[in-house]
Amino acid sequence: MTGSHLVRQTTSLITTETLKKDLHSLGVMPDTVLMVHSSLRSLGWIAGGEITVIQALMAAVTDNGTIVMPTQTTHNSDPKYWQNPPVPEEWWPGIRYFMPAYLPDITPTIGMGRIAEAFRTFPDVKRSLHPSASFAAWGKYASFIIDNHSINFAFGEQSPLARLYDLDASILFIGTDYSTCTAMHLGEFRANDGRKAFKQGSAMMENGERVWKTYMELEENSEQFNDIGRAFEKEAAVTNGMVAQSPCKLIQIRPLVDFTSRYLTNLSKQ
Repeated sequence: MTGSHLVRQTTSLITTETLKKDLHSLGVMPDTVLMVHSSLRSLGWIAGGEITVIQALMAAVTDNGTIVMPTQTTHNSDPKYWQNPPVPEEWWPGIRYFMPAYLPDITPTIGMGRIAEAFRTFPDVKRSLHPSASFAAWGKYASFIIDNHSINFAFGEQSPLARLYDLDASILFIGTDYSTCTAMHLGEFRANDGRKAFKQGSAMMENGERVWKTYMELEENSEQFNDIGRAFEKEAAVTNGMVAQSPCKLIQIRPLVDFTSRYLTNLSKQ
């Protein structure tokens, strides 16, 4: 969709104040700990684009709240697992040798959207040190959430997801669906469904030097997440509403993670 089409489809001017009002109407309040998944285009034409959206989110939760976004760099991984696209096997050693090290202040996100990419650059935003599955956070609990992100099992018990669970955070979908919901990977990790661990690798800095670091990860399958989300909504409270022109959902992380874990455990027994 071109910019002119977006303007024509936007019914009124969208600003920081209109976005903040819509967020409050949805249930995003001061002190909220908020994990955000977003599609900028879904909101309509915005004066200031992604910067305005981030400022509105910060204004909505205030300094006493916290905003978290996934800032993954999935290209910084072992090329033998790549599928979109796969690369020739003879390239693998060179990729492992030459891939630039993950640097939290520099390395761009991949596939996270324009809002998350801009968010990681904002003042006082902290980004975790995981070389392929980092998160960025701003606000009261940013350090608690981001610090000590284990390199092994990036979405497990020593991850920002587990800390968000501890805080009973909310999850906001702005024009996205459950397929983008990183928190459900914590449910996968906690499920007793026989999924296997495997060795992954990334380029990162260690003791001031660039190294290719190997670590352990768990099999993931986000293709199931929309099915799980539909089942979840049949028995759990989900707030639906509009922010600007975008259909949005506001969900509590604990019931969603717990449901995901139960769903996958039960599915494995069938």
